[in-house]
Amino acid sequence: MPTVKFQGKTFTCSEGANLRKILLENKLDLYNGNAKYINCRGIGSCGTCAVEIIGEVSPPNWKDRGRRSLPPHSPTKNRRLACQTKVLGDIEVIKYDGFWGQGDLTN
Repeated sequence: MPTVKFQGKTFTCSEGANLRKILLENKLDLYNGNAKYINCRGIGSCGTCAVEIIGEVSPPNWKDRGRRSLPPHSPTKNRRLACQTKVLGDIEVIKYDGFWGQGDLTN
């Protein structure tokens, strides 16, 4: 079972688990500010669940690539949409500031 590290907590999940779902199930603070109320609920259209991921995850799908190619995101930043990412191995998740997680300061 893959290990997920996020915000000082470590837990395991099933291989292939959706990153957004497992972070929320473990009561971790994925969203910044009011984005926890105003988000697309995992369909990949809003971009508020953007995080940096170190480790083995699924390749970006068209929704992930498409949303991160639009402002305020940038395709040059090493971010992924948690709602469109499957955990395949041990990972560390890093959250950044800004409503969409587009900032440069870690949260």
